[in-house]
Amino acid sequence: MMVKHHPNENLLAEYAAGSLPFGLSIGISAHLHFCSHCQHRLEQLNSLGGSLLEEGQSVPVDEGLLDKLMARIDNPIEMPASSASRFNLPGVVEKLVPDLKALRWRRLSPSLKVSRLNTGQDRYEVALHKISRGGKVAEHGHRGQEVTVVLKGSFSDDDGVYTPGDFLLREPGDIHRPRATQNQDCLCLSVVEAPVSLTGWFYRLLNPFLGFKPS
Repeated sequence: MMVKHHPNENLLAEYAAGSLPFGLSIGISAHLHFCSHCQHRLEQLNSLGGSLLEEGQSVPVDEGLLDKLMARIDNPIEMPASSASRFNLPGVVEKLVPDLKALRWRRLSPSLKVSRLNTGQDRYEVALHKISRGGKVAEHGHRGQEVTVVLKGSFSDDDGVYTPGDFLLREPGDIHRPRATQNQDCLCLSVVEAPVSLTGWFYRLLNPFLGFKPS
């Protein structure tokens, strides 16, 4: 199935330049695993950046910044190639999940489970979310940015249907209610800047109990 939802040009440009926060870079890398269109866009941005470097004048470079750049080159987050993998998941996710059976799942509702991932950064919470087939997630709003990448299955909300590889960026103030399709569970990678806020009088009582752990 074709990927229909992509990161915008600003996010891809920051990713190519190495200036995107690490948490968001994980989301971009996961999307690139599925999306040849964005792989091509990224190649174009890298080529443009290389041309600009060749044409630019030499300037002093901070040694610490240079070390970070070389580390990124030597240890990229993920090569966005569709090579075979252990779990048929993006390479960046498999690096964060050495053993699927060892994942600790926390049930947030009858239809939703979450497993937080350790990413070594302290700004974004990075986690896997699993929505049971036909299940609905409580309507919620966003207090910060949230990136969602569909890994398996599909879900929908009032704005559309999302299938493997689709990349969704939610901004503060956005409200939606995801619903998994009837035929299979939906597994997503989420990168969240701030805890969500459940709507409705009953669900609002649960907001103080929603954990948020950047990792």
